[in-house]
Amino acid sequence: MKREEVLTEALPYIQKFHGKTMVIKLGGHAMVDSAILETAISDVVLLELVGIRVVLVHGGGPEITEKMKAMGKEPKFVAGLRITDEETLEIAQMVLVGKINNNIISLIAKCGGKAVGISGNDGSLIVARRMTPQKVSIGGKEEEVDLGHVGEIEEINPAVLHTLLDNRYIPVIAPLAIDRNGQSLNINADTAAGEIARALNAYKLINMTDVEGIMDRERTVVYQRIRATEAESLISRGVVSEGMIPKVSSIVNAVKAGVAYGHVINGNKPHNLLLEMFTDEGVGTMIFHD
Repeated sequence: MKREEVLTEALPYIQKFHGKTMVIKLGGHAMVDSAILETAISDVVLLELVGIRVVLVHGGGPEITEKMKAMGKEPKFVAGLRITDEETLEIAQMVLVGKINNNIISLIAKCGGKAVGISGNDGSLIVARRMTPQKVSIGGKEEEVDLGHVGEIEEINPAVLHTLLDNRYIPVIAPLAIDRNGQSLNINADTAAGEIARALNAYKLINMTDVEGIMDRERTVVYQRIRATEAESLISRGVVSEGMIPKVSSIVNAVKAGVAYGHVINGNKPHNLLLEMFTDEGVGTMIFHD
């Protein structure tokens, strides 16, 4: 497209989204590739500068695993779930808050934006309870496994986010929570993003990951627009599986609770976020209420 066509197509979307809240979950390869991450952050800053209230939630699983191995601790997973003992929790806190969160804040500043990094512990933003032992299949036999310091979200207290957004800061949230006894817990970043979007009554929840969107069973066709009930059916039929389940489930739950639209897009492609937000065709998969 010519430059003037790009700008004229974007204008009505900029007008429509001005003042609305968007929750964006950053994950996948972008978290370990500095060039991809910086491009994504520059797009986020652009959104804020045109008047969109942006909240970022980031993951960091691969970096936690890398740091554990560097410290001589072998990560343990059961049915895709990380066993989080006391030492693993400390490593997760160090990576999520001390490294990834700070890095994103620095990139936002470099791109001309203002951000404040927090975890779910701050202001009791995310209150959770320790997850009960999970029934998983190991070698064809069902067993109960205690995941340790892993939390299920009970409550979101978004007051701190409203304060930051009202003062034009971008909140950058590390996926940690606190329980009612003051104990820190590790939580799933996709689930956290969905619950925060619900609590803020966000207009959009956008999950930036490593795939083009929600795909069919053969992984050849991307669903461009689907209803929340259709997305649930894809999960129950096993079309959506493994790591995509919490991403899609969090969006479905948010949309059913009042978030207007949810999106799954490939965050590895430069400016996919802007293409989704400001073009008629968009990218990835959009989930909407029935």
